Amino acid sequence: MADRPDPAAQEVIEMSEAVPVPPSNGLSAESARQRLEDIMGDLPVEDVGNTEEYSIAGPETTDRDLPLRVYEPDVEPPYPILVYYHGGGFMVGGLDTHDNICAALTNRAECLTVSVDYRLSPDHPFPAGLEDAYRAVEWAKTFGEKLNGDPDRLAVAGDSAGGNLAAAVSLLARDQGGPALDYQGLIYPGTASPVLHDIPSHEENAEGYFLETETVEFYYENYVQSPAHVRNAYASPLLAGDLSGLAPATVITAGFDPIRDEGIRYADRLSEDGVETEHLHYEEMIHAFVSLPTAIPQGEDALDQLGGHLAGAFGTA
Repeated sequence: MADRPDPAAQEVIEMSEAVPVPPSNGLSAESARQRLEDIMGDLPVEDVGNTEEYSIAGPETTDRDLPLRVYEPDVEPPYPILVYYHGGGFMVGGLDTHDNICAALTNRAECLTVSVDYRLSPDHPFPAGLEDAYRAVEWAKTFGEKLNGDPDRLAVAGDSAGGNLAAAVSLLARDQGGPALDYQGLIYPGTASPVLHDIPSHEENAEGYFLETETVEFYYENYVQSPAHVRNAYASPLLAGDLSGLAPATVITAGFDPIRDEGIRYADRLSEDGVETEHLHYEEMIHAFVSLPTAIPQGEDALDQLGGHLAGAFGTA
């Protein structure tokens, strides 16, 4: 194991610590969202063939419409379809904060990417975000052809909380006979329940590495508000008793991430249950490094790797 983060990652940590703003657990949800927008909203974004924004009917449990941003590659259609869920602890983040990741994967996998602006906690705790996430996959399967997409080539991906949603959507699709998925891309996914699981990296990387364990626990408490859901595998996929029959996966983890071991355990469980799994571990990296490819070169490598795996699954490689 590395003694310290990569110099580029360490520079990001130092720049973050130099900004005199409390972490998310020291701010209102609105202020925390604005802080992330300020940090991530102006990052360089690759050109794609086209982008469009849509608003679709949300799941039956809400009268809120569900905003989507659709990225079209600059290649000949029909395009395979990737549904992407942004990170942010289920509380912050949105279409703009993850614009760069979605554009990058669109180009690397030559796919139509549907980015989902799902409902956020604390106003909308579990299962609201997951219901929106699953609704977006159903929509892509039903209407993707109208956007020059190929609904028979369908995948999900996400980072952090979005990785949790991608894993949970994969479980739901299997369990409910939903849309067949070709792949799931899980970028440093949160898969555990801090209440039930003992995760060594929560202590080992508790503070000083961009995302801190106290913030992770704060996010979880605001997402899983009801004790009835503490043992729900759709909230914490590591609780699932059986992962067999799920779509092939790429799991990306970072050595200096408090939720590192959640992703590692999930990758191991997927493999043990017979799911074709690629586990990419970036030993010197921190949480969110994939969102910062211009500052951290290994973020670019991770996007290239995941894009290549998606392209292989889609048959566009």
